[in-house]
Amino acid sequence: MMGTSIVEVINVTREVAWLPWAVQYFFLIGLSVGGVLLSLPGYAFAHEDWRKLGRVALLVALTCGLAAPVALLSDLHQPGRFWHFYVVLRPTSWMWWGSIIIPFYVTSLLVYAWTCFREELQEHGGVNSRLAALYRLAALGGGRDDRLIRYAGLVVLTGAALVALYTGTEIAVVRARPLWHTPFLPLQFLATALAGATGLVLLLNRFAADNDRNVERVANRLLAGALGAVMLFGGLWLALGLFDLERTHADALASVAGSEAWRVTAVWAVAATAVPFVIAVAKPVGTGLLTGLIAVHGAWMFRWTIFIGGQTVPKTGAGFYEYALPAGPDGLLGIVGTAGLWLFLLLAITAVLPTPRRAAPGLLHPIAAE
Repeated sequence: MMGTSIVEVINVTREVAWLPWAVQYFFLIGLSVGGVLLSLPGYAFAHEDWRKLGRVALLVALTCGLAAPVALLSDLHQPGRFWHFYVVLRPTSWMWWGSIIIPFYVTSLLVYAWTCFREELQEHGGVNSRLAALYRLAALGGGRDDRLIRYAGLVVLTGAALVALYTGTEIAVVRARPLWHTPFLPLQFLATALAGATGLVLLLNRFAADNDRNVERVANRLLAGALGAVMLFGGLWLALGLFDLERTHADALASVAGSEAWRVTAVWAVAATAVPFVIAVAKPVGTGLLTGLIAVHGAWMFRWTIFIGGQTVPKTGAGFYEYALPAGPDGLLGIVGTAGLWLFLLLAITAVLPTPRRAAPGLLHPIAAE
């Protein structure tokens, strides 16, 4: 017997749970990890040819690494909640592991930066008589110690590797969202973070250092390599989905197949990767401002697309959720505020450190003279 009632199933529209604060956090912590990796050859492995690039990269790592936890606390909505991570053990949660890894990483980063900049602080203390005592106190009376820098570098490298692992994995384990639950996501996070960090090195080399052309040349070459990795991982991800070689990737593609906005996003992603790659390979000198801006933009927009765009794809039902960026603290104001905090940290740190000496015109750096 047929019933006389009609049962209608309505899909409920949900607000995004990961706010732009999360985008800022994953963006800044990724740049910090990339900056650490770029600084290691010049400092931890004592290659003098890489020292100038390493100095700028360390500024990237330090400023972004200090600003990122603030964005993370803000994303908790009530920042006081962070202490729950330390009173309730959740070893099966990647987010809980992140609460352990981040303090370890930031502490090791501060120690590593101090060992690297100690020589500069000591030398500057002998030049500036007014602040000599303060600078010598900051340097603890010591100069360059390659062995100490190497040990600190290995520790912070361990922390950076753990950060890269947990930030990528805590998103990839969400099985309810095929767009997130892909094995390539941690690798894509790492590759785009390295590209973004290299882009920021190019920008800071121009505006916060001595605009060294040889640093620009090498940084553009490194950027081309990082962008090549981004294209490789993206191509493999797409191939696995298109040819149905892996079920998760196929489901991820199917979830956005009917969206014109996602097709435009895909075209943008290819352009934002391929254009700076071509420019960096064809003309590595004189293009750092352009390639740097595009690379930083690409790293940020990748995370925006994954986090915010990924949440507009419903877990059940048809169609897509709409998201409009609010103007308040949970939206545009939060993004601007985090950027302002990073800029403040950059200005404060560069005000304390001595200004690098400009290279003589026409002098070729060893790593560029090939």
